[in-house]
Amino acid sequence: MRRTAFTAVLLGIAFVAAACGDDDDDAATPASSTQTTVDAGATTAAASTGADAGGCAVDQLALKTPGTLTVATGEPVFPPWMVDDDPTNQQGFESALVYALAGQMGFTADQVVWVRTGFDEAIAPGPKDFDFNVQQYSISPDRDEVVDFSDGYYTVEQALIAAADADIASAASLAELKDAQLGAAVGTTSLEYIDTVIQPDSDALVFDDNAAAKSSFDAGQVDGIVFDLPTAYFITAVEIPEASIVGVLPRVGDAEELGLLFEDGNPLVACVNEALAAIKADGSLDAIEELWLSQGGDIPTLTE
Repeated sequence: MRRTAFTAVLLGIAFVAAACGDDDDDAATPASSTQTTVDAGATTAAASTGADAGGCAVDQLALKTPGTLTVATGEPVFPPWMVDDDPTNQQGFESALVYALAGQMGFTADQVVWVRTGFDEAIAPGPKDFDFNVQQYSISPDRDEVVDFSDGYYTVEQALIAAADADIASAASLAELKDAQLGAAVGTTSLEYIDTVIQPDSDALVFDDNAAAKSSFDAGQVDGIVFDLPTAYFITAVEIPEASIVGVLPRVGDAEELGLLFEDGNPLVACVNEALAAIKADGSLDAIEELWLSQGGDIPTLTE
């Protein structure tokens, strides 16, 4: 999977959630979201205790810049993964995730420095100028041969969107999509799903970004578009509101998980995995996912 392009203002989450409130920009935010704020500069001893053991204290980490966690992401970045093309604001699922991990590892918010990379550039073999990269990288054996990944931080589901009056709007199975003209963003696992799982009679339309997808949708050139589920929620709420989610597509084979990407052989992986396990165990990761990626509703799952 890779990032998808869309624009809107969502509500925010900071370091490790503490207090909830409202925001004036609710119109551009999924209805289930709430705002959570916290003193991002406060890192407690309790937050970093787990990561300090076994050479994972900040001053023992193998970092690109000592005392600084250098994190890479895409150029640009979009909701619900990040907000306002600003990874530093701690809003959006992946921004909030990074700051929660940083706090668990003993870093303050000011010690997190962001750099930008292209998606394919970051996943190519060779040295990296970051400690890890976060931009919806699916963990795969082929990629793992040239880079390293953390444990998974999100399990991906694919979803199909279509106009309410489309022939496929009531589809209940993949077989009912065979005659449809489907599309997806270039380089995504959504496109791979169309090609290898659905295998429609017509080749999928491939879009460089969501603006191109919307134009094709508006022109009636495509019957349905496949996105990851969080993006499908947002697209149908903000960018293509005349579309709706037909259903979640059935999982085929092993679950697709997103992981943080590291330079091959980077010893930092173990310490980040330790921090990730801690925020899973204490419920912080679930809270971040609920805030940014879980829109609720009863979306059916298509059968094979």
